[in-house]
Amino acid sequence: MIFQGNFQYFDIWDAVESGLYYAIVGFYFLIFAYFFLMRFRTSKKFYWLYFSLLFLFLAAGRVFFITYYFYIPELLGTMPNLELVGLLNILYRLATFSTWLGIACLMGVFGTLIFPSFTEEIKPSEKEDLKFKVKMFLRKNQVRITFKILLILFPIVIGILALTLPDSLFMDPDFNKAPYNVGIELITILGYPAGRFVLNFIFLPLMVIVIPILFVYLALKTFGVLRRSYALNAIGFFIYFIGRIAQGLLDTVGFYHVRALLPPLLILLSLLIIVIGNHYEQLK
Repeated sequence: MIFQGNFQYFDIWDAVESGLYYAIVGFYFLIFAYFFLMRFRTSKKFYWLYFSLLFLFLAAGRVFFITYYFYIPELLGTMPNLELVGLLNILYRLATFSTWLGIACLMGVFGTLIFPSFTEEIKPSEKEDLKFKVKMFLRKNQVRITFKILLILFPIVIGILALTLPDSLFMDPDFNKAPYNVGIELITILGYPAGRFVLNFIFLPLMVIVIPILFVYLALKTFGVLRRSYALNAIGFFIYFIGRIAQGLLDTVGFYHVRALLPPLLILLSLLIIVIGNHYEQLK
């Protein structure tokens, strides 16, 4: 292999995969700058602040993951294995924490869309049924602000827990095998670290699936430019999450060559669609 003389594990496919993720990180920063400087700065709407910070946190998380997967393993043999695994666990925690901060921003977007500001008053109907009372309750400013804050705080709390809970809940099981052999007893669910299992297979799908579904709903309820904008956002986020899921699945089944190309290309495609979708929204 081209890298065999200098690296222990980093081969040509790792170079291709990491290069594509570098491109994704650069794209993240460009999108952050666009939404923050061109949209939030001029509109002062929290929707665009959340949307811009989402990509900033995703960029930070991806940088930590790049270091975790491609570079730190090359230090094997230069320091005690326990210290090396400790460094890997710190990077994984920081990457996970940054990702959940990004999800908190997604929840900010979600809260802004489902709890918008109301300028008109609702006239009471002749019969104030339960549906009407709930509608009136949700239109109270304090209630909407409270729900928005809770939506943002929930993923932040999860990120803090991922940053602080013991390694036995989050460490990669492979670190107990050669060449690391650290011998840390893990708390597992179905053979998977319990912390990772709960985050990746329970909380993460629940939190992220609501965003494309919400955009689909909004696309069905609107017309013209807004419908195209919401539809493209829905498609973009669906493709993005498919790319993230494909990365883990391909890694598990061992299709390393496909994993090096397909997931990052899907993510790049999704980012392009999201940018186009939000450019449509600017035409409103």
